[in-house]
Amino acid sequence: MDVKVSTLADRPDLVEPVFAMADTWPEFVTQDPVGNAHYGRIATEFPQYALAAQDERGEVVAHAFSVPFALDAEGRGELPARGWDQVLVWAFSDLRRGVTPDTVSAISVVVEPHAQGAGLSGRMLTAMHDNAAALGHRQVVAPVRPNAKHLEPRTPMREYAHRVRPDGLPQDPWLRQHARAGAAVESVAPASMTVAASLEEWRSWTGLPFDTDGEVEVPGALVPVRVSLAHGHAVYVEPNVWMRRVF
Repeated sequence: MDVKVSTLADRPDLVEPVFAMADTWPEFVTQDPVGNAHYGRIATEFPQYALAAQDERGEVVAHAFSVPFALDAEGRGELPARGWDQVLVWAFSDLRRGVTPDTVSAISVVVEPHAQGAGLSGRMLTAMHDNAAALGHRQVVAPVRPNAKHLEPRTPMREYAHRVRPDGLPQDPWLRQHARAGAAVESVAPASMTVAASLEEWRSWTGLPFDTDGEVEVPGALVPVRVSLAHGHAVYVEPNVWMRRVF
């Protein structure tokens, strides 16, 4: 598939079709409060870091969002255990305070369902890296959500993240795409995203009964959800895998 990739800084008219794209995330993932507070702001407050891909007809078929932040800043220095949530907070905090960024973090790559299977996710990753380099950055990091980990929710992420194929590339398909774009596994972000909600909310999101205490496996979740019947809530703490590419 031939596509044209543009930044939303150059094509602000694409913001609306980008957000009109089909949402393929499990519903509970979209309930992360940090993401809900910040994700929608990327297109307008960091438009030069937001990419959209159009097909031959001009339809938006993929987008890739990233954010700049200062990793080499007081109190930081290391990629955070709170992963995706933390870099969003850092990026918008730095923007508000006028702090000069030194690192770009990938936030998401989304491909329309009908355009999947054509290699667009890998192309958008490469475009994201190229865009970061063009903007003067020397490294891109990513709190990666391995897309086959949900098949093994009880496997520790530290074990899963380091599995490799005979050719040395990661076993997980999405980790492998990042590796092919030049990134390497660095560490695990054990609390990259947190969703805490009432049992009623979890039942509405998943269709599951949530009538058992302890760990419950939920389709699409990378680790089990912890349920407390006595307190009427359940908590999902998602681990991601930090990957880094230095130019």
